[in-house]
Amino acid sequence: MAAASNWNPLPLRDSLTGVQPMTGIVYWTDSDRNTSDAVALEFSYMSFAAVSPADGVWNWKPVDSLLDAVASRKHQAILRFRYDYVGLPTTVPAWIQAKPGYKDTVALSENQNTSFSDWRSADLKRFTLDFHKAFAARYQDDKRLAFVQMGFGLWAEYHIYDGPMILGRTFPDRTFQANFLRHLDTVYTRLPWNISIDAANDWAPFDSLPSLKTLGFGLFDDSFMSQNHETENRPNWLYFGETRWQSHPAGGELSYYTDFDQQHALDSAGMYGRTFDSQAARYGLSYMIGNDQPQYHSDTRIRQASQACGYRFRVVAWEASADSFRLGISNTGVAPLYRDAWPAVGTDTGKISLRGLTPGDTAWFLFPRRTTVSNSVVPSIACGHCVAGQKIGLEANLAGSAGLQTKSHPMGSVECRWGLESWWYRCAQVSRVRVVDVSGRTVWRGELPPTGTAWKPAPFTGVGLVVRVMELPER
Repeated sequence: MAAASNWNPLPLRDSLTGVQPMTGIVYWTDSDRNTSDAVALEFSYMSFAAVSPADGVWNWKPVDSLLDAVASRKHQAILRFRYDYVGLPTTVPAWIQAKPGYKDTVALSENQNTSFSDWRSADLKRFTLDFHKAFAARYQDDKRLAFVQMGFGLWAEYHIYDGPMILGRTFPDRTFQANFLRHLDTVYTRLPWNISIDAANDWAPFDSLPSLKTLGFGLFDDSFMSQNHETENRPNWLYFGETRWQSHPAGGELSYYTDFDQQHALDSAGMYGRTFDSQAARYGLSYMIGNDQPQYHSDTRIRQASQACGYRFRVVAWEASADSFRLGISNTGVAPLYRDAWPAVGTDTGKISLRGLTPGDTAWFLFPRRTTVSNSVVPSIACGHCVAGQKIGLEANLAGSAGLQTKSHPMGSVECRWGLESWWYRCAQVSRVRVVDVSGRTVWRGELPPTGTAWKPAPFTGVGLVVRVMELPER
């Protein structure tokens, strides 16, 4: 490792003009604007019956055909399999509906005859678990698929807000719901999955089994930006943890409560005293379904709203020594990336993933400088979860000045950097910090004594660490 004084800051300039993969405003797959580059994601409901012609037999052609079409547009999909939908029959497979004793409930919902699944059926419960095991096995690492959404009730949004809500009949009983959630956590180990924030209500099992909140699901909110969001929706977000987005994705759909909501949800000036961009940062949003937004906003504004969601990687340091390159990457977005992505220099790929790097944090990487690599080489990001035509970009505006990992706190700031095969720091006041790796594991925690303007050896070591300042304890 070269000494700190031998690092040569390199110039690097690049900008992010497009929407990053796995982020942003979402159109439906059948939208007449689905080829737009203002979005990178498309949404579709899916039918259970279409993929299950017989017990134990799977027909994945409807899924693959849809995913191929989405990927051909340089987009990725968000899928939601659902049983019940206002005004329609259920998508419970025909072979289950033919079983003795099975009977859908037909009742009015939004003044339309609507079929509700029969959750007395042991076959329906077994099939639901079997389906997700088979689906996860096939699509867990499919780059065409960004997120999946899960749930029961109307639109699989974890409610029957209008119609017969009967636990154990039109909606699964809490015991099965708990088993279902545990099962999903077991089979979806890499593919990010979300449930509705309406699962915070008393028909779900979380009140009686709070440990279920520790499972690996993210959240989606189907009436985002509504007028009463602060009093009706936000408590449900908070029920599952205000910082859940730091490890599990957050998304939803712009409110359809009123035409006004759809018309003004993305207004730059906002509506109801808040802007979409500020709410995206507040909730750590990765995506938001906004299929009707082209009726009210330009591609430019929709692209801006897309870029207000998710991760955004910025190079804060790019330096060379006689035998190494040093790279510092910060997440300047509003949410982490939930899939693995690896910084790369030439043919060398970093050993630490950018997955989970939270907004405001910086990760540092070292690469060997091979004899065939000149200072003109530039860093990039390698990600196996992008479809053809997509890439995760890096923005930078470095004129050759060295970058530091600087964190502020009420008493001042602390600066940390790697050099002489160890970490060094300097600060004017006592700084209490927590040092974590990119996975979030704490490797050191404590107080750093003041050093004035001098650099002092830090009491922690390791490559790819992130330094976080914590509040100073009261004296």
